[in-house]
Amino acid sequence: MKILMLTPYLPYPPASGGQIRTYNLLRHLSSAHEITLVCLYKKIEERQYAQHLKDYCKDIYLCKRPEKPWQISTVLKSVFGLLPFLVVRNYSQEAADKVEELLKTESFDVLHAETFYVMPHIPKTHIPTLLVDQTLEYRVYKHYITQLPWYLHHPLRLDTFKLKFWEKHYWNHAQLVAAVSDSDAAMIHDLAPNINPVVIPNGASDDMFVMDPVKKDIKESVKMLFVGNFSWLQNTEAVGFLIEQVMPLLSHDTIQYELTVAGQNIPSRLLQAKASNLHFVNLNEAGNEQVRQVYTDAHVFVAPIFGPGGTRLKILTAMATRLPVVTTATGAEGLALQDGVSVLLAQSPQEFAQKITHIAQDDVLRQALAHNAYTIARSQFSWESITKKLVSSYESLVSSRN
Repeated sequence: MKILMLTPYLPYPPASGGQIRTYNLLRHLSSAHEITLVCLYKKIEERQYAQHLKDYCKDIYLCKRPEKPWQISTVLKSVFGLLPFLVVRNYSQEAADKVEELLKTESFDVLHAETFYVMPHIPKTHIPTLLVDQTLEYRVYKHYITQLPWYLHHPLRLDTFKLKFWEKHYWNHAQLVAAVSDSDAAMIHDLAPNINPVVIPNGASDDMFVMDPVKKDIKESVKMLFVGNFSWLQNTEAVGFLIEQVMPLLSHDTIQYELTVAGQNIPSRLLQAKASNLHFVNLNEAGNEQVRQVYTDAHVFVAPIFGPGGTRLKILTAMATRLPVVTTATGAEGLALQDGVSVLLAQSPQEFAQKITHIAQDDVLRQALAHNAYTIARSQFSWESITKKLVSSYESLVSSRN
């Protein structure tokens, strides 16, 4: 099958959620299918990473988009135009021209758009399109507005309204819509009853699965971990919550509680927090081995995720590396986890501190949570099984076209 795939990022290094997702799909698809990749990039130094994808793609086309989102021209277009800020800042005329050229000069069986905001680059075409919405973007922005000063609420609510309108608009312009969780699929159907999404979930990277459990004795310190790309606002919110509200509640009388924050684009506001039990690890240039190491060094993964949408690849990676997880109901959404069996759920700072302490003090619970979550990750969230679902969706599109 010949696939034309569009992504709003270069899917290497596999560090952010979207990059991990696309990189692993490319790896598994390439064994039986021919992929032409059109992807956007912001900085010129990103172009070097394309070499890591050559084994998986027939052709790769890198198209420049605005490097900085808050350019005057971008803001003015979104304020005084019909399109929301997210669509404007991710638009590349170079990409639109390249897609139009490819559709005229080559033959494809299916067109795969990863995120709705790459859809404006696709001209009218008879090639069936699969649109994967990794999260309902308008819900994410709606949550983010609540964290901002009141005087910004009104203009940003208008942008969220436009975001919701165009997200629905592009669902209706694809022949098939995919979500990454059952809950997201249900919300899409509720908003647009004529749309019946398929579910193509996120997964844990193959090389993150720890086959044999390693016993980790907690002696002098409990090593907590949070991992994320901090361009994603919910990650900054989560770490601020941990540092300011959870850490002060953890007792240091008999045992030390340490928090490692690892990821890309860690903001200076977080880096300014100084404490002997707080550590930051920059993963901007990290390979999978370094990412795996920060997970395997930890005792518990803490993820106070409050914003909606998608499934959390950071939690899937914790499950694959046999690291017990404490998160919110929102963080565990779509991952088939059961409170007290394969995850511990918390909401308030007090609950997070209590659940973290419980894991630290109970070896049997810690091992059971890790084992049960690992079993779920292995059976339901491997990229091999996810790619089979994706190919089945492609085949249904091609069949309906024929």
